[in-house]
Amino acid sequence: MRKIFLWIWSGAGLFAGVNLALAQQQLESLFYYVDDPASYASLQKNIAHISIIAPAMYNVDEDGVVWGEVDPRVLKLAKEHKVEVMPLIHNPGFNQEMLHKLLINATARQRTIESLVDECKKYGYRGIQFDFENLGINDKDAFTQFYAETAQTLHAAGFQLSVAVVHRPEKYPGPTKYFKWLHKNWRAGYDLKALAELGDFISVMTYSQHTRRTPPGPNAGIPWMKKNIEFFLSAVPPEKLSLGIPVQSQHWYTDQDDEKYFVNARSWSRALSYQEALSVVERYSAKINWLDEQKVPFTFFENGGLFEYLFLENAQSFQHKLDLVKLNKLRGFSVWVIGQEDPEVWKILEKTAIR
Repeated sequence: MRKIFLWIWSGAGLFAGVNLALAQQQLESLFYYVDDPASYASLQKNIAHISIIAPAMYNVDEDGVVWGEVDPRVLKLAKEHKVEVMPLIHNPGFNQEMLHKLLINATARQRTIESLVDECKKYGYRGIQFDFENLGINDKDAFTQFYAETAQTLHAAGFQLSVAVVHRPEKYPGPTKYFKWLHKNWRAGYDLKALAELGDFISVMTYSQHTRRTPPGPNAGIPWMKKNIEFFLSAVPPEKLSLGIPVQSQHWYTDQDDEKYFVNARSWSRALSYQEALSVVERYSAKINWLDEQKVPFTFFENGGLFEYLFLENAQSFQHKLDLVKLNKLRGFSVWVIGQEDPEVWKILEKTAIR
């Protein structure tokens, strides 16, 4: 951080030297990428504001067989603009049983690691990000071992390793069986302290606060994000923590599964891009309100006598989340997912120091 000395002159003369640490904090800007036209179009247009592009492209099975590829156009664009590429590898469908079999098989783990090193060498990646989800609580030590083995090998070859970790606002599960399920299958399998020490950084997935399985609510409300930050910082140094920021909106409605002998109707939700969310608002002549405590826009409207709910993410809500990154002096932020955002987000990032 640069330090600027400001000398103030008055009629009485030069009277003070004020040491002002005014330099703007430089943040690492990671954007997740999926293989669709909207992601590529936004990447082309806005790549100047991105430090790392993280394509969600690699898969692995229980035998350690890795498959997938990054769009050559993305690699070419990143190289031209000197943007780092750090692809994700995940368990397809976030299959827990498959992941368990991989973690307990030393030969499969080694096969996976060798493939990742080869891909990094072949395409000049900065490294790899683990995105293994639906990780069971009893696989915590096995996952840490796999991460340690991968980090050691990638580091020795000159590459980096990071990990995307599911949100967790507190040590214990919470008040209901739903939170117990989240704890056992999605949260408690990550040894945050060990992962922070072994790898280069952690991207905390501070989104999906509310989902298709829950009542309507924000994708990521500010009070909830603050709790997550506080918990993660108890184990992870701020310089190794990248805050997840969602740009997708979420629409709750009534859905129905038609089967031969019965009908299963239920509340459900779907993720929408910002433009898709605005289209829903326009279709139903809905009024967008600002939920000040949560710092997100939302609306609800009637459709056939039933109320539907829409919680949006826009530039204003993005700014509040970005402020949390700066306030807590975090490494930077990880955005899910490029191509779904309010275009005004990029105007905010034009005024943000990206390293």
